[in-house]
Amino acid sequence: MAVLTQLAYRTSKGIGILNAAPVYESLSAFIRPEGNLRCCCYSPDGRYFAWASPEQVSVIDASVGHIITTFPTPNVYELGFSPLGTYIITWQRPAKDEDGNATKNLKVWRIVTENIDEEEQVPVGQFVQKSQTGWNLQYTSDEKLCARSVTNEVQFYEPGDLGAVWNKLHVEGVTNFAVSPGKNHSVAVFVPERKGLPAAVKVFQVPQFNSPISQKTFFKGDKVQLKWNDLGTSLIVLAQTEVDKTNKSYYGETNMYILSANGGFDSRIHLDKDGPIHDVSWSPNSKEFGVVYGYMPAKTTIFNARAVATHSFNLGPRNTILFSPHGRFVLVAGFGNLAGQMDIYDLEKDYTKVATVEASNASVCEWSPDGKHILTATTSPRLRVDNGIRIWHVTWRPQSTLTHPLENPLHPVPTPHASAFAYLGTVKTPSKPAGAYRPPGARGTSTPLHFKREDEGGAAYINNGISSTAGGMSNGFGKPRRREVPGAETIESLPSGAAPGGGVSLTGTGQGEEALSKAALKNKKKREAKKAKEAAEKAASLAANPDGETPPPGGATQNRSPERRGGRGHERSRSKNGGFANQGGRSTSQQRGYQGQGHHNSHHRHGSGYDESHNHNHHQHQHQHQNQHHHRAGSGFSKPQPEQAQPIQLQTQNQAPTLALAPDLTVTSPGGGSPQDKKVRSLLKKIRAIDDLKMRQAGGEKLEDTQVKKISTEDSIRKELEGLGYQA
Repeated sequence: MAVLTQLAYRTSKGIGILNAAPVYESLSAFIRPEGNLRCCCYSPDGRYFAWASPEQVSVIDASVGHIITTFPTPNVYELGFSPLGTYIITWQRPAKDEDGNATKNLKVWRIVTENIDEEEQVPVGQFVQKSQTGWNLQYTSDEKLCARSVTNEVQFYEPGDLGAVWNKLHVEGVTNFAVSPGKNHSVAVFVPERKGLPAAVKVFQVPQFNSPISQKTFFKGDKVQLKWNDLGTSLIVLAQTEVDKTNKSYYGETNMYILSANGGFDSRIHLDKDGPIHDVSWSPNSKEFGVVYGYMPAKTTIFNARAVATHSFNLGPRNTILFSPHGRFVLVAGFGNLAGQMDIYDLEKDYTKVATVEASNASVCEWSPDGKHILTATTSPRLRVDNGIRIWHVTWRPQSTLTHPLENPLHPVPTPHASAFAYLGTVKTPSKPAGAYRPPGARGTSTPLHFKREDEGGAAYINNGISSTAGGMSNGFGKPRRREVPGAETIESLPSGAAPGGGVSLTGTGQGEEALSKAALKNKKKREAKKAKEAAEKAASLAANPDGETPPPGGATQNRSPERRGGRGHERSRSKNGGFANQGGRSTSQQRGYQGQGHHNSHHRHGSGYDESHNHNHHQHQHQHQNQHHHRAGSGFSKPQPEQAQPIQLQTQNQAPTLALAPDLTVTSPGGGSPQDKKVRSLLKKIRAIDDLKMRQAGGEKLEDTQVKKISTEDSIRKELEGLGYQA
């Protein structure tokens, strides 16, 4: 008769052990304990099963159910076994004794002790372990050594003598470590980023701790998962950051690396789909591993030991990958917030899909030791509904693959247990096929591509790190609107009647007049009539001055008060053509010119540009000396301009009236300027950014590769500035 598989479960009221296929019945000699039982577990070799009650820890023989021994240690929250089942490790919450010293809450016990009463049992070793994360000791496969992490050190002990440290591995800033399985004893340690230095994973051969035999340094690594293969020859490093600086993921950024234990190979694993890494798992043969990665629908790929992709499965909503104990099958599933579909593939038959199973709301998924069954369970507190007896914890009894040789796992098909038929009888068959809701207007038509996932024929999802509320996101509808800054010039040339951002301007086309109200139409006609009147006045003034004399603007003069039209010394100019005909002008650099030292002062206040196109003839007839004009500007003063820069011809008694030659000046607003000026400003901005990076580098900060490349472009930018005529 084949050896039965076994599983254990824990509920709020007790613990049960169940013999699995094909009998599915409770272990006969096992007396179910009841009460508040916080934890339970099997030993790695499957010989023992232990649980913790508020008073003690009990250990039984898993094959028959008899209690072997108990340990008088109360309030245990964590349990663990050594690889061969020789020792059991318990962890209690940190506490202090009467003197205020921390109590030793991590204890190691020997399971089988001869000629010793249970009440007289004492721990083999005990330590102070404050953190529940990484609380357990890590043993080598042969139990010759065990290790634990302390500040800046990994300490190694002989399991029989935990009172003295056998050896120490000193690594500054170590936060995580993993002892390799297999015959060769290796240890991998992780040091996160700090003070601008990259994170590092180093592999040491035990006990040669002088220098690592393999190491990998990288940025973007706040914490890691260290995954050894079963032979202990290769290590996968799954690095993760707390925050994704590109804003593409709420859960941080993930990267993956692989190292060989002998130092012959290390590499970053490059994935061909953007998005997080959901799961990675080694095959039991230690020659290949599988990765589920990318934005949903995720991609699943099998890699060999040199990180070369050998096969990729179809895209789908998946986030879990598990190899069967014999390495023949692989399970790719989507749990958590996904639907719970599981695909099983046969790796020995060209990755053929064997079956697809629905396991909605599952929070536990494990292969059975015989490689023929899969266990799924809905546990609390992950879900408190649809879990029957409120199963809290389920685990298979570990058994060797030699105990369950894999002959033909697909035949014969096992007979379902009576409980399976009873459950199927309670499941209601939906009257309608379940599917996504579609509005009445879209029913009976094909689904548009932008509503389909990538695995259904839709476009690939691209996360550019911009929030969906930003202007650059269109959510699949229409064209994306570019982000606009109020007052800035539009970059794209808009067609007639179009508004910035892709909209339609109702006032820019004739078709929009019907949508305007009566008041808006009336105001529009007034504006058009006013523009036509101003154009007619301008044409009439040009016709009245055939010699080219530029009179004062009619509209501006007529709209002024009589005092301002009379030529007062204090004038305000609103024009924007940017030049002074008689008194000098204000250029782009906001210059201010002074001419003459006369006693007559006329103050001109201006905004962004000046227009003194008319001549003050009454000043010229009354005063033959030069007048001093002070021009006030809102942004500062400039150096006095030489008199010959502005040739002014004055009228005398024996000379015919002549026109003053206006200097050819162009005044622009601070946000405008010629394309060359804009180019210069852009290059100067780059120079300032490079100077800032150089200061940070001089201060000891570690720069990224893109920032170092940016510093190397300084010479080319300065040469480009010199070519544009800019002098520093």
